Amino acid sequence: MTARQGPRNRGEGAKAGAGPHGHDDPEMPSPVVGPSRPRLFRVLGPGLITGASDDDPSGIATYSQAGAQFAYGLSWTLLVTYPLMVAVQMISARIGRTTGHGLAGVIRLHCPSWLLSSVVLLLLGANIINLGADLGAMADALGLLLPAPHALYVLLFSAISISMQLFLQYTRYVAALKWLTLALFAYFAALACVDVDWGALALHLVWPRPALTSDYLTALVAILGTTISPYLFFWQASEEAEDLRVYPRRVDLVDAPSQGRRALRRIEIDTLVGMGFSNLVALAILVTSAATLNVHGMTHIQTSAQAAEALRPIAGAFASLVFTVGIVGTGLLAVPVLAGSAAYAVGEARQWPTGLERRPKEAQAFYATLVIATLIGMIINFAPVDPIRALFWSAVLNGVAAVPVMVVMMRVAARRDVMGQFAIRGPLKWLGWVATVLMGGVVVAMFGTML
Repeated sequence: MTARQGPRNRGEGAKAGAGPHGHDDPEMPSPVVGPSRPRLFRVLGPGLITGASDDDPSGIATYSQAGAQFAYGLSWTLLVTYPLMVAVQMISARIGRTTGHGLAGVIRLHCPSWLLSSVVLLLLGANIINLGADLGAMADALGLLLPAPHALYVLLFSAISISMQLFLQYTRYVAALKWLTLALFAYFAALACVDVDWGALALHLVWPRPALTSDYLTALVAILGTTISPYLFFWQASEEAEDLRVYPRRVDLVDAPSQGRRALRRIEIDTLVGMGFSNLVALAILVTSAATLNVHGMTHIQTSAQAAEALRPIAGAFASLVFTVGIVGTGLLAVPVLAGSAAYAVGEARQWPTGLERRPKEAQAFYATLVIATLIGMIINFAPVDPIRALFWSAVLNGVAAVPVMVVMMRVAARRDVMGQFAIRGPLKWLGWVATVLMGGVVVAMFGTML
């Protein structure tokens, strides 16, 4: 993927209806109904998928444990992190749409090679560990519904993930990921089955009373590390750059600033909805666990599957069923995103042909990285590795990798020589730096809990 895709895009886009999406680009006015408001589902894309993949099985375990251990005491974090998530993801999306590069490509062009290598290696390690933990959680969850050997389900989900990315046409693949986000509604259904103390929840949402204990701080670090993760930055930026190849009339904004208003508006809607959906689902998981597990004295939940199983005698079989289905659905969404973001980062750093829109023969190294990352994650499930420790170290690596990535991202996004007139400023810039400083504090706190 080159830095300037404008001439190619302009040439192809000059033809009416050029390409498979000539009239389907949500950034462009409809040739039939004119400049009407675009349908929401068409506008939603990278932001929705990124937000939904944030509620992966390991995240579900984190939110379940927070609710079980502290009831509604940590619910406020999901309000505080929302504007920070939106700002960071909007910045990463703007970088991809403006420059035509993913984050690794931008870092390669504007930062020292040692920094690029360090960030990519940290991301790759964290993604593989997280991916392996998610595959194991999905296998455990499906085993609750249809008992079978754990290894069989790990192999099954690994094969499904790899097949989706290798054999589905890009547009069908993105559509499949969009439909998989519907699995997250399972957690609203589970919430509807339990008796919530709405007064206590409202109080903790707007008037936090943090208990500065080691356990509380560890849970806080886990939530923040799960919510703001570097693989989300890489995925959304890369998908924005990828869409320049898919929609022929789009040009990177540096070369086509006239497209900026519609592009930034689409990114804003997509990210606001995607991150909002992500945090509402996380809140539903936390509240469901608080209203059931915590009330009945079950304060230690180690996996998402354990949370689903614990719900059965408390909230009923239906709540347990939909919670379990949600784990499988979100895993099918998150595992390809984890593997894909790793492949984008490595491919852009090595200047390989990258992109899920390309056929495997056109980007062999990119797809090989994707497959290898998934296979290593699968192998983790057969190694003598404690899955809980794997999740912990994944959170550590995510937190460590996020800080340098966010610092670089913020600096690059504010540079006019890189972003032109679309360099970030004002509230978006300040929120981005607040999120960066917060993540830096999270890393310090995380290492503090390890001492």
